Amino acid sequence: MVKIFIDPGHGGIDPGAVGNGLQEKNLTLDIALALESLLLNEYENVLVQLSRRNDETVSLMQRTETANSWEADFFLSIHVNAGGGSGFESYIFPDVGSPTTTYQDIIHEEILKVVEFPDRGQKTADFYVLRETTMPALLTENGFVDNNDDANKLKSATFINSIVKGHANGLANAFGLTKKSPIYKVQIGAFKEKRNADSLANKAKSKGFETAVMNRDRLFKVQIGAFSKKDNAETLAQKAKNTGFDVFIDQE
Repeated sequence: MVKIFIDPGHGGIDPGAVGNGLQEKNLTLDIALALESLLLNEYENVLVQLSRRNDETVSLMQRTETANSWEADFFLSIHVNAGGGSGFESYIFPDVGSPTTTYQDIIHEEILKVVEFPDRGQKTADFYVLRETTMPALLTENGFVDNNDDANKLKSATFINSIVKGHANGLANAFGLTKKSPIYKVQIGAFKEKRNADSLANKAKSKGFETAVMNRDRLFKVQIGAFSKKDNAETLAQKAKNTGFDVFIDQE
């Protein structure tokens, strides 16, 4: 079991970098939460813990002590830059050696494969979270909020998802994580309001479908089945379509 500790930088009274209507603390939390979800949903034998899950103030000491007490295998601190410049860079503690340097090589490369950022290089720094952690640690700086081009990218949910995917790919390659077998979920609706999802679920039940309302990705999703074989999902989806429902097969 691989234990990954994810540290969304800043938070609470500390907004971090600010520019172009963006605050670092919000971006890092969005990336961290999405990365946790992706790792847990798509990979076997991985545990994830975050230094914060909300907009709260957490000291650097609290972050490192929590990771050390949990005995994490890897500490990943996620940040966004400011102060002039553009692009992506990553940091490890100076002269730390392998395996940290190898992890940096792999994760840095995988992120740059999927994000359109200039490569600012693999660097070292005496950052507290890199110095005080007892496990290999990496800090990533994902664009500059005070650069118009970078900021416009960071305002895109699709681009944020690319950052998340790059981090996940890097962690998977660095630690040899194995993909889970896919699950095909048959979905007939997704709503911001739970009452709308409940109404559709009741309608589906009245037509003989087994339903469940799932709260995922900040939406209430009405699901009528989940299968390890896509053919079975497609059969149920066609039955639901014939009954008048709009159907979507979601793979996890």
